[in-house]
This record gives sequence, structure tokens and C-alpha cells, in this order.
Amino acid sequence: MSKLIDGIRKGRFAVFGRAGMDMFADPPGTRVEEAESFRSDLGGSSANICAGLCKLGMHSALITSVSDDAVGRFCTNRLKHYGVDTQYLKVLGGEYRISLAVYESCIEDFQLVIYRNNAVDFQVTDEDVDRVDYSGFGALITAGTVFAAEPSRGSTFRAFENARQAGLPVIFDIDYRPYSWPSPEVAAEVLTRAGEESDLIVGNDEEFGFMAGGIEKGLDKARELAAGGRMVIYKMGQEGALTFADGEEIRTGIYPVTAVKPNGAGDSFMAGLLAAIAEDRPLEEAVLRGSACASIVVSQPGCAPAMPTTAELDAFLAERSGPTDV
Repeated sequence: MSKLIDGIRKGRFAVFGRAGMDMFADPPGTRVEEAESFRSDLGGSSANICAGLCKLGMHSALITSVSDDAVGRFCTNRLKHYGVDTQYLKVLGGEYRISLAVYESCIEDFQLVIYRNNAVDFQVTDEDVDRVDYSGFGALITAGTVFAAEPSRGSTFRAFENARQAGLPVIFDIDYRPYSWPSPEVAAEVLTRAGEESDLIVGNDEEFGFMAGGIEKGLDKARELAAGGRMVIYKMGQEGALTFADGEEIRTGIYPVTAVKPNGAGDSFMAGLLAAIAEDRPLEEAVLRGSACASIVVSQPGCAPAMPTTAELDAFLAERSGPTDV
């Protein structure tokens, strides 16, 4: 566990996974099918984590592929806008396309439409991950989407090996998206392997349940993974989270807000958690700061633009007496 904490404390993260373009109906409350205008910004789980980390004063580099077109350039420019290191982006031409997500700021009957045909982020190769200078980072982060197809599945497992050889801990956000996978059976097998090869695993009760073969088995799966010496954070929505570390179980609540959308919460949680650990805050406080970041993001339109800065996070917490009781 000390290797994990020491790595995070360096505040420098190599992040594997997708960037994408988000388009969200404007103004908030407008249904997609009734919208006359949309706002656009950076999206994609790993890109969101990168932006969130940078806004909290950390360093992050995204290792992925982007399309050689206007949308790919848009995403690259937005990554740079948020301060993300883009030196490891690979630009690919042809028919490969960067992801596009279209959604709304309406929590009731929320609609999210994702276009992932010929997704360019799956084209990360062994050569791409081998050219990363792992010595310049303290930890590797990946979201589960990268494992849904080849060659990025194999290359990301290779990146895990490279990270271990460089002494970096591996941080894994399960981030299970059924539409990306060839079958649930393949997803369960591959995501379980990724979890077993990681030092910190973050997921919700449904994701752990999926890995275990049933939601009722998810908590046992989380405990099983933690028993192998890993830190595991088991998120339960409105019920808060359970953190397993060094044989302890820490239960934490949430910060209730009026949500306008559900997406982006997990990405912001990860950024807030890691930034707080990097600041040498106690683990329970770090989890709570992650939860606060998640609450902030779901209360505002967009994902990357809604990620809080340190000042915004501190102001949010100062306005509240504390999280919900658990």
C-alpha cells in the first residue's frame, strides 16, 4: 500500500483511455430531441479524469489516439485548454473517429447517446505505450473502456507491465460500458484480470457485481480484491462508499445536491480522490473530497467544464456542515 500512496503523492499521472467530444443541449432542462442549440466541450472518461486532475493542481498526460479531423483537433485543443499534457497523443487518419456523446441536463428520463463506430481510441498499440517515459510519473491510471477491444486491450496490459517495471502503481476505474464489449462474458474475464493486476480499484456496486457474476456478490468481490493487498473503493450511489485499505473498512457518505445529469461523477470522484491523497490528506478525507467533486459535476452541465478547481471544491465544502450520515 505504501508504494501506491507514495506514487500518488508525486501528483503526476499517466492516464490511458479515451478522449471524446461532448455535446449537451442548451439551455439546461432542454430535451435533446427538442434542442435548437448545443454546447460542446471535452468528454470521454479518461480525458475527464485528466482535466479534473489538472484543475486540482496535478499533472496529467493522456495516452490515446485521436482522429485526424476537426473533431479530433477540437478535443486536442480542449485537452490543452485544461492543461493536460498531450505529447503522447497519436493522430490517426482514415475512417477512425473520436467518440461523440450527445446528452442533456435533465435528470428525469436522462438521455445519453454515444457514437463509437470505428473508435480511434481502440487503436493504441504496444509501440505507443512503450514510448511513454514512465519515470516521469508517479502512477498509471486507466478506465475500463480501453480493454473492450484490440489492440488497446493488449497494449494497456503491456503498459501495466511497463509501469510495474518502473515502480509505478496501477489505478483502475472499472467504468464498464456494455455497448463497447463483444460480450458480457469477455468483459467480466478481462475486467477481473485488470483488477487483479491493479493496486487501486474504483467502481460502483453494479460494476463489482458484474465482475462477480451478480450484483449481490459485488461486495464480496470487492473484499476479495482488497484481501490481496489492494486498495478498493466500492461506491454505492446515495448510500455513499466503502473503502477497503490495509485491512480496514471506511464508510463515507455523500454531499446531496440537485443533480441535472448523472454522467461525469465517477471521473470527477477519481480526480478528487487522487488529488487529495497527493496533498497528503487522510484517506477518509480524500474519499470525501472525491465525493464532493462528484456532487459538483452532476449539479452542472457538461463534464470537463464542470470539474471543480481546488478553490471551488474548498468553497463547496465550506458551505456544508458535512456529508450524509452513514
